[in-house]
Amino acid sequence: MTERPKLSLERTFEASLDEVWEMWTTKEGIESWWGPEGFSVAVSDLDLRPGGDLVYAMSATAPEQMEYMVKAGMPLTTEHRLTFTEIDPPRRLAYRDIVDFIPDVQHYEVQTVVELQEVAEGTRMVLTFDAMHDDRWTQLARMGRESELDRLAKLLNRRQSE
Repeated sequence: MTERPKLSLERTFEASLDEVWEMWTTKEGIESWWGPEGFSVAVSDLDLRPGGDLVYAMSATAPEQMEYMVKAGMPLTTEHRLTFTEIDPPRRLAYRDIVDFIPDVQHYEVQTVVELQEVAEGTRMVLTFDAMHDDRWTQLARMGRESELDRLAKLLNRRQSE
């Protein structure tokens, strides 16, 4: 397959670099925000090293998402495995995962890089990832990632106010 375009999303979180890193790299952190709104995640394995895997199940939990999954011919829970390719605590995390959950689409790999930097307002994050196989799925992926990052921001904001 030819190389696909890359997409980038940027956010600044009112949280320390270590707090944001923890959300990306611990079972508790990942389970607390990973996945778009209306989905939950259960981590079954986390081996945080280059070549190590994150294995998790993502389940549709909200009625709207459940209905969408059923209409699309997709199961309500999908198993995912991503493999870490680079770990540079607490600034950079890179991983690849296989897109194997889309009906009638040959499996393919998506690369993702998370870069964190301390700034006056807290922690700036740049998330860069490969586009999907077509424009519709790329838009869905962007929306999903934006929803995930909204969930992460809300969680970090709640933690700051406690």
